[in-house]
Amino acid sequence: MPDTYDTPAVAPIAPLPTVLVALQDPVRLEMVRRLGNASEPLRCTALYDAISKSTAAYHFKILRLAGLTERLTIDGQTCQRLRLAEVDAELPGLLDAVLSAANRLSD
Repeated sequence: MPDTYDTPAVAPIAPLPTVLVALQDPVRLEMVRRLGNASEPLRCTALYDAISKSTAAYHFKILRLAGLTERLTIDGQTCQRLRLAEVDAELPGLLDAVLSAANRLSD
């Protein structure tokens, strides 16, 4: 059976200061790094380690409202997708620079 995607309305890409505030938190930065390294949407539980589900939901909301991520339901599983192309169209090069730096820090 093919994957089915159900997506709620997607937030517009927020202004640069809002995006930077969303990325300044280490937990959210790690979530974005993991999404940036993935070739497809990831299940929410693959994006965090040592925080509670409610705390993760809070961080997902901040990223979503900044326009950085999109929440998808794939075959009944809640997943997140990094909106790399959309963010790059509004804020060229930002996510490439952030992901490059985040990957260097995680090594």
